[in-house]
Amino acid sequence: MRYGFLIDHDRCIGCHACTVACKAENDVPVGSFRTWVKYAEKGTFPQVRRHFAVLRCNHCDHAPCVTICPVNALEKRPDGIVDIDRDACIGCRACMQACPYDALYLNEDLGAVEKCHFCAHRVEKGLEPACVIVCPERAIIPGDLDDPQSQISRMVADGTTQVRRAEQGTGPNVHYKGVLSEMLRPGEAREERMYLWSDKPKSKRVDWPLSLPVLQDTRVALDVGHRVEWGWPVALYLVTKGIAGGAAMLAPFAAMLGMTGATARYMPEAIALLFTLVTTALLIEDLKKPWAFYRLLTRPNWKSWLVRGGVVLGAFGAVTSGIIAARLAGLDALADGLRWVNLGLGGATAGYTAFLFAQCKGRDLWESRWLLPHLIVQAVLCGGLVLLGFQTQHIALPGIVALAAVAHIAFALAERFRTHHTANARQGAAFLTWLRWGPVRPFREGLVLTGLAALLAVTLPELAVLPGLVGLYLYEWAFVRAGQLPPLS
Repeated sequence: MRYGFLIDHDRCIGCHACTVACKAENDVPVGSFRTWVKYAEKGTFPQVRRHFAVLRCNHCDHAPCVTICPVNALEKRPDGIVDIDRDACIGCRACMQACPYDALYLNEDLGAVEKCHFCAHRVEKGLEPACVIVCPERAIIPGDLDDPQSQISRMVADGTTQVRRAEQGTGPNVHYKGVLSEMLRPGEAREERMYLWSDKPKSKRVDWPLSLPVLQDTRVALDVGHRVEWGWPVALYLVTKGIAGGAAMLAPFAAMLGMTGATARYMPEAIALLFTLVTTALLIEDLKKPWAFYRLLTRPNWKSWLVRGGVVLGAFGAVTSGIIAARLAGLDALADGLRWVNLGLGGATAGYTAFLFAQCKGRDLWESRWLLPHLIVQAVLCGGLVLLGFQTQHIALPGIVALAAVAHIAFALAERFRTHHTANARQGAAFLTWLRWGPVRPFREGLVLTGLAALLAVTLPELAVLPGLVGLYLYEWAFVRAGQLPPLS
């Protein structure tokens, strides 16, 4: 059995009855939607026609929200419905990054994510979803896509229906008949500051990078807003995690880098342990239910890189602590041996986010195959910068920092200007240089500061630390935000 919907836009009149029924049936908060009607107007006056698209969760065969949820709050049921346990949700919002359809929203009152669940409480009683029974044109057709005799299967079988973002490989189970194709390809239609009845929600962009082409004869007349859910804590977490991992990766080479005495014996691990704790605090603080972080241990989803990353961080922290303990016990040979183990764990700590971002199927910019080596380079850069503050009398460490800075700049520029193979990734890359933070353009200023740090590292190393770390944070902020700005609906 595989429940799905077919939305017949040859019948849909854009009345919003489905939206209202869904809100009433499921107590959806004001400003949030489990299903909504998007309007677009195509043509030039006087030959203009308004088109509708009813958007909602696609109950995917390979639902990325289920895969990434760290606490198994989302599940793919045997009947094909993707359901959610709001009580189990910890509010990490990773599922919102994984969904290519903007189908999930955060219930601020509950600190939990919600979405269309096919009115499972009604289906289990043999009733149709609320949106279906109120539609005056019977434009919403539910049913079992695995039953060849069902109405929905017969309508899909004729080959005239479309699905949203099939290139993501999620296997969406909401099919569209008679819909304007541009409505299912977000970002193609022109968007203005005003909607049909209101100002445009300012939860994301207002303008659009000029480098992105849009259809001038098609404009979005009505849509709902979707917020940027991951902000400065995630950008800062990338920096602090990089510092911890980078310090550990450089630790086995302390003598070759000119470190001596207590600095060589203790400082890399002290830095790594401190910033691992800061990273953990940032991850917990960013949850909407921070008190519920323990559920990562009690109900872990081992497919999620949030859980796997937590294991990596735990192992890294344990080995780092073991090195410090071995030093204090006078077991320098054991500590030196553990540093080589921690080199690999430091790289894993710095790099596991590449696999986490790869699970974010709604953010194509984050899914770059170059992200893993880029994160390793960033770790060497920021770990080396922090160590520069304690050891600057040898050319090796400043040289490594300068090379890492140049490599980071090269990776960043390549990410912005290389050829991207999806519209979503192209839009995200364009937003990198479009973004403003007050008068600052974080991407540009971030790379300028990193370049300055590279120059200072080999001339005045003690002055390279601050511009290098600030520059890296500005880049991370731009990268995290830009990936979330392209529209998905």
